[in-house]
Amino acid sequence: MRPYLSILLAAALLTGCRPQKDSKFLTTLQKAENNVENVASKADDAKHADSEESTTIEAGKGYELPANVDGQILLKRIGYTVSYNIQTKEPNWVAWYLSSDRVSGDADRNGVEFTEDEEVPEPRATTWDYYRSHFDRGHQCPAGDNKWNQDAMNQSFLLTNICPQNPKLNKYEWNRLESQCRDWAKEYGGVYIACGPIYAPNSKKTIGEHKVKVPTAFFKVVLCMTGTPKAIGFIYQNTGDKQDYRQCVRTVDEIEQLTGYDFFKSLDDKVEKRVEANANIDDWPQDRLDSSR
Repeated sequence: MRPYLSILLAAALLTGCRPQKDSKFLTTLQKAENNVENVASKADDAKHADSEESTTIEAGKGYELPANVDGQILLKRIGYTVSYNIQTKEPNWVAWYLSSDRVSGDADRNGVEFTEDEEVPEPRATTWDYYRSHFDRGHQCPAGDNKWNQDAMNQSFLLTNICPQNPKLNKYEWNRLESQCRDWAKEYGGVYIACGPIYAPNSKKTIGEHKVKVPTAFFKVVLCMTGTPKAIGFIYQNTGDKQDYRQCVRTVDEIEQLTGYDFFKSLDDKVEKRVEANANIDDWPQDRLDSSR
């Protein structure tokens, strides 16, 4: 892709949840959409794919794992996997398989404290970096997805699974998306999830002594392999503004181009090409997402 098209795409995707009445934004988005030829081409090819193609869900397939970023640290936990970035002091991405039997359990978050992760080199994020920062310690793999095992719950509070997140986003839209993913796991028997931070070009905002980088936005991609495989992506701005989830929907292809990550790399190429080119929110239950503040 030519450089100026990449910039247009990034601008459009990173501001994709702004109100529709912003005509300048809509113009930028339209230009980006019209010029991202390879995304459009893949979507067109996908229309001719076998719509009845199906498979069964299997834990342990590793579908949730993106290709790791060269030179970064891969951390395997009980409930999730982290690609850790030593420059930003937070994850590039966090990925996990959420089965229907993992959405409930006796594991308790009460009394579990956020903890610096001694498996990554210093300098690293500490709880003091968040003190008076005006940002929440935002889980990437949520505590609510780890109720099935107390050790998994405890590990979800390691700061390598955490990013500085706007308190309203953390409390409302992001929390609703997490809850919706748990409902999808119940509905389909399990889903494969990856999420992480996104930074605008030249973003320099950090918090704390250890300069933990503040994301501009967050992405989440979800893959369902029950019946006909399908996937969907979301980008939410890291702000306190109310955001309409429908305006935050993206294809996996779009998020791959914005982040540079290769999601669902273990899928069959034909399936991967089709599911990553399409994102139809109406193919997914939306009860949690429809809630308002």
